[in-house]
Formats: sequence, structure tokens, C-alpha cells
Amino acid sequence: MVLTIAAAVFVFGLLVLVHELGHFITAKMTGMRVDEFAIGFGPKIFSFTRGETVYSLRAIPLGGFNDIAGMDPANNEAGARGYCEKPVLSRMIVILAGSAMNFVLPVVLFFGIFFFSGVSTPNPEPVLGTVIAGKAADLAGLKDGDRIISLDGKEISSWTEFVDNVKDNPGKPIAVVASRGGETIETTMIPALDEKSQRAMVGVMSSLDTRETGFIESMELSLQKTGMIIVMMLEALAQIVLKLSGSELAGPIGVAQMAGEVAQMGFVPLLNFAAFLSLNLGIVNLFPIPALDGGHFVTLCVEAVRGKPMSPKALEYTQKVGIVLLLLLMVLATKNDIVRVFTGG
Repeated sequence: MVLTIAAAVFVFGLLVLVHELGHFITAKMTGMRVDEFAIGFGPKIFSFTRGETVYSLRAIPLGGFNDIAGMDPANNEAGARGYCEKPVLSRMIVILAGSAMNFVLPVVLFFGIFFFSGVSTPNPEPVLGTVIAGKAADLAGLKDGDRIISLDGKEISSWTEFVDNVKDNPGKPIAVVASRGGETIETTMIPALDEKSQRAMVGVMSSLDTRETGFIESMELSLQKTGMIIVMMLEALAQIVLKLSGSELAGPIGVAQMAGEVAQMGFVPLLNFAAFLSLNLGIVNLFPIPALDGGHFVTLCVEAVRGKPMSPKALEYTQKVGIVLLLLLMVLATKNDIVRVFTGG
């Protein structure tokens, strides 16, 4: 539980910090007055003032905000430095900067992983790389680095053979013979059925072969991986829309649970998860829903075409519609989270 909370705070905090930093930096660059830069919501835990801006850390680490003067034209106390008084292009830059930073963060994280940890490829040998705590292999006493010799008396010579002999046996005890530091280990593990993949799993990952990469290759690989994940996410979102199914959506509870599970595998997998989630946040924030950055950008496009802002009533109506849509999505995602927690799915 402690690891899950710590991992969730780290991931949410990093993503929010980077996103809000994008809005903050571009607001300052375009001459807007920023009254507060906050990480989290709720009561202030810590704050200090530098120049005209209050920097604060708040109690609930599930978001953050920039208090940019003049966001509401009716209450603009900053004059020409208010958001509403700046050119449309400046406002567009500020609005899009948050999502832009969420696309930049994964490139930076992946670069760091490749440059400092190298490129890892699965080892074809039947050697356990990571044994996840609390899962079948761990409960059976197996550890990282153990080499599987046989399952139920059948000799295992490759990782593929190990997986094939486990995946179709949910709930069935399997006799395991493994080698650890020259010693032979005999134990029994009981694979559990994974609801999503509908196959038996024991909570292990294969060992990895790693090679070092230089600066240029690390940058190339980070860009390639970021682009590949973006394409995969867009395809997945298209399937959700076409099927009108939100069963794969996850809310804060689900994300926190996943962060805790990934953190058990190590810090590098957690960084990978943060990069993945950052891209997801960047894409979702660009949806043309009024309460999101994408919705704000659409209203600015309308203003640019019309030559004047939308009326306050029209803006209020679109904001209300956007908030309702977001609340419905949040309810659906939270429902999915609760179902996963209580069903183990």
C-alpha cells in the first residue's frame, strides 16, 4: 500500500508538474501575469512568493493549476497583462503548451532510460528476470535469476516453452525444478487466471540482454518509441469510439493501482509507465471538449475566424457541457476501477 501511494504520488506529481509548467512558462513568455503556480489541490502545505507569483504545494496530489490573471474577461485586474487581452496566437500557445510538454516528457524519459540503462531485449533462456511480489512464482519461493529446469517433470529449454507450459493451466499446481547459484530448488506454484488475457500467469518477466547506446542512438530510439506509442494510443482510442465502449477506461484509482504494480518491478519500469501515461494525458487533453485544453483551443480558433470572442453566454454553455461530459467519463472510469479492484480484473 505504501509503495502504491508513493508511486502514484510520484507519477501524478511528475505529469502535473510538467503539464502546468508548460502553461506557466509560455504565459510568462507572452507577458501574462501568473498569480499562482500550484501542484495539487486543496489546502496549501507549503508556499513561497517570488516576484508576483505564489508557488504552492497542496494537499491533494491529483492535479494542479496556474492562476493566470484575466482568464475571466469580466474580472481582469491585470489590464494589458491579462490573458483575455493578449493576441489570439499568444493564448493558443499558452493553451497548447501543457499538452506539448506531456509529449516532450516521454522523449526525455525514454532518452534517459536508453542512455543510462541501454537497450534491453528479452533473453530466450528460461531465466526469471523479475518475480513480482505476491504473485504465484513469488509465493512458491522463486526469485529473480532462477533458471527453470523443468515443469511437472518436462524439461524446459527456452522462455517460450516455460510460458507455453504455464498459460493453459490456471489453478493447477505445477511442480517446478529450478537452479539457483548451483543449487537445485524444488517447489510448487499455482498459476492464476488473468481476466484480461484469459490465460494463466505466475507473475514473472523474462530476463533481459542489455547493450549500451550512445547519445545519438538514444535520442533516435526515444523519438521512435514515443511515436510508436502515440500511434498505438490513437488506434486504441479509435476502437473505443467505434465500439462505443469505455470498458478500458481507468480513473485515478486504477492508475494508482497500476503505478503500484509497476513500481514493484523497479524504477525504470515506473519511468516507462510515467512516459506512457504522459502521452495519454497529452492526447486526451487535446480532445475538443470545452473543459479541456483542446476545447479552449477550438474556442480560440472560432474567435480567430470571427474576429471577436464568443459571447459570455455561449462560453458558459459550452463549459457546462464540457464539465458534464468529463464528469460522465470520470464516473465511468471510476466504476471500471471499482470493478477491477473487487474482481481482480
